Amino acid sequence: MKPLYIDLPTVAGMVSLSTDSVQRQVREENFPKPRQIGPRRVAWLMREVEQWAEERPVSQNLPPENTARRAV
Repeated sequence: MKPLYIDLPTVAGMVSLSTDSVQRQVREENFPKPRQIGPRRVAWLMREVEQWAEERPVSQNLPPENTARRAV
């Protein structure tokens, strides 16, 4: 069973952003807001984060050629 709520470091890792970027996008209202789950605790609903990710536009840019290369 997948978690219902996820914390900031987990959210950031899921969407490949820094925690600062997630917080900035929340302030700018470009990312789902966290929910109050305790007196001093907030977390994001997994389904809202997944929905946000699915709604991102498909990029027309290809990754750089060296993205998959490993250092020898």
